[in-house]
Amino acid sequence: MMRTRPLKVALLGCGVVGSEVARIMTTHADDLAARIGAPVELAGVAVRRPSKVRQGIDPALVTTDATALVKRGDIDVVVEVIGGIEPARTLITTALEHGASVVSANKALLAQDGAALHAAAEEHGQDLYYEAAVAGAIPLIRPLRESLAGDKINRVMGIVNGTTNFILDKMDSTGAGYQEALDEATALGYAEADPTADVEGFDAAAKAAILAGIAFHTRVRLDDVHREGMTEVTAADFASAKEMGCTIKLLAICERTADGQSVTARVHPAMIPLSHPLASVRGAYNAVFVESDAAGQLMFYGPGAGGSPTASAVLGDLVAVCRNRLSGATGPGESAYAALPVSPMGDVVTRYHISLDVADKPGVLAQVATVFAEHGVSIDTVRQQGRNQSSGDAVAVDQDGEASLVVVTHRASDAALSGTVEALRKLDTVRGVASMMRVEGE
Repeated sequence: MMRTRPLKVALLGCGVVGSEVARIMTTHADDLAARIGAPVELAGVAVRRPSKVRQGIDPALVTTDATALVKRGDIDVVVEVIGGIEPARTLITTALEHGASVVSANKALLAQDGAALHAAAEEHGQDLYYEAAVAGAIPLIRPLRESLAGDKINRVMGIVNGTTNFILDKMDSTGAGYQEALDEATALGYAEADPTADVEGFDAAAKAAILAGIAFHTRVRLDDVHREGMTEVTAADFASAKEMGCTIKLLAICERTADGQSVTARVHPAMIPLSHPLASVRGAYNAVFVESDAAGQLMFYGPGAGGSPTASAVLGDLVAVCRNRLSGATGPGESAYAALPVSPMGDVVTRYHISLDVADKPGVLAQVATVFAEHGVSIDTVRQQGRNQSSGDAVAVDQDGEASLVVVTHRASDAALSGTVEALRKLDTVRGVASMMRVEGE
């Protein structure tokens, strides 16, 4: 039997995502009520500009006083889609204190203060759900913390930002430079006017912190995630990747260390083999590749951003939270029992692809090889680039006498690899390190 009294929902924010949440709540009201077991009613919408016309939303519901809205004693669920740290943090905490469960899409806040928010939810006996915070419409958080709750997850690696994937895919498929691809992404609405959060990896790093915490039952904050942007990736890097049978993606990688006693979390551009499932993720789509003991390898794929896809994830959480509300239960909270330390980037074991501009003289390759040996890094392959190949050192020389050498290493600690690169920069015969990129997914 369906309960007749509706569950009341307060919506914080009515932008691209918030307006879609309100629209779906209205147009799918009967279906949502049938799935939940009670009607859901939009009881208030907090916005900054109340004069703006919002199609399909009763103006009487619109308010600029978000604090008063979340303090109302009749609100069952607060949906937060305003983003940022404040006032979102205070509003969520206030909502929990006043007896409302919370659905959020706020990756930055959860990556920074997730532990405190979970503690507040537990203290007040409320739910805190945030499926939309990581990968838009892709069901990911719930599978990690519920479907795979009986398994041991060893690695989570994925493309979690659609803007960066669109740019890199465009560079790969057309040979465009970074700025040209960024300009197209901006024109199509995939990139913000200020794309820093996306292209410098801040957005992906926040998502990596959330994923690592859930996957490894360990508190991982944004500050624990090593982050590198993709603004230095060039068309030449893609040409080198193709020679290796690879492409380039901005990856969020969370994994257990070999001894299982710690975890790492990082975001950076990387070459991955074309045979890897993530290599085929095109355009603005997202995908996350999960490796676990029992289930093996799983991949979750779909649109990772946009109003409708993100709203879909928000509504999925809303249905779950409302069901819990009716049954008097709460869903899974924070699981941080493992409390594993987060190791620094230097402890990560990976491979490097290094492109060197070197002097055209005998003995260059021997000097370079010596530096690798001194740092305990084994060379896998040496490749030549340039117009004319010299006969002595397996170094390619162009018509201006410039020589180019590409070295791909075996696996070693990132500290040893980065130390090798710094030592190479100091060689008189090395005119510059043209590029350095990690190789993953093999």
